[in-house]
Amino acid sequence: MDYIEVNKAAWDKRAKVHVGSKFYDVEAFVEGKSSLNEIELAEVGEVKGKSLLHLQCHFGQDTLSWARMGAKVTGVDLSTEAITQARQLAETIGQEAHFIAQDIYTFGEENQTQFDHVFTSYGVLCWLPDLDKWAQTINAALKPGGQFNLVEFHSFNDLLSGYNYFEQHHADVEEEGTYTENCDGETSVMMTWPHPLSEVVNALIKTGIQIESLNEFPYSPYNCFEGLELVAGKGYQMLFKGQQVPLVYSIKGRKAC
Repeated sequence: MDYIEVNKAAWDKRAKVHVGSKFYDVEAFVEGKSSLNEIELAEVGEVKGKSLLHLQCHFGQDTLSWARMGAKVTGVDLSTEAITQARQLAETIGQEAHFIAQDIYTFGEENQTQFDHVFTSYGVLCWLPDLDKWAQTINAALKPGGQFNLVEFHSFNDLLSGYNYFEQHHADVEEEGTYTENCDGETSVMMTWPHPLSEVVNALIKTGIQIESLNEFPYSPYNCFEGLELVAGKGYQMLFKGQQVPLVYSIKGRKAC
C-alpha cells in the first residue's frame, strides 16, 4: 500500500470538506481574520520582508496569514485539491503567494531555494514515516542562520487515545472521519506513524539545526480531540486523573551560519 497515494486521496477529500467548515471559517478569514495562534506568532516573530516556507500548508490559511504580515511565502502540501483551494483563496484576498502540490520528501529532493524561515504546524508529523528525511528537507531549505519553527500536537495525547508513543516502522492504518463539524459521517483510509519528542528533536539535531527552545503547553487552540474542555482565555484543556495533559509543543531551531 502506497502511503502517499492513500493519504493524498484522504486529504483531497478532506480539503473539499474543510474549506466549507465553521472550523476553518473561510468567510472570516477573507474578511481579514488571521488563522495564526498566539504560540506561533510569539515564537516565529517578525516576518516582514522575509521569505517563509510553509510545509504541509493544507489550503493555505496560515501561509496567507504570514503573507498578510509581510512575508514572501511558499506553501507546500501533498493534496492537489488543497493547493487548488489555496491558490483560489490567495486570489480571492488579493495576496501574493506561491503554492506547490507535492509531498515534502519529493519537494526536498527537488527544491533549490533557501528561505529565511521554515514553518510547519498542528497535526503534520504523524503523516511522515521518516523524520530524518523531514529534518534534512528543512535544513536544506533554510538559509545559513535561518529559523525553523514547529508547533505540533503533543504525542502524549495519542498515547492516552490508545496509540503507540514510541517510533515504529509500520504505519497505523485506519478508516476515520475528519475533525471538522461538517464531515457528515464520511470516512477515508489513512496511514500514520507515531513520533515521540525525542525522535523529533534528535532528527533536527542530526541534520545540524541548533535547537533554541522546546516548549510544552496544556492548552490546544483547537477543539479537535475527544475529552477537551474550554478554559476561557486559554484554549482547550484535557484532564487525566485531575491533572492537565500536555496537548501542544513547539520547537524553535536555527541553521548554523
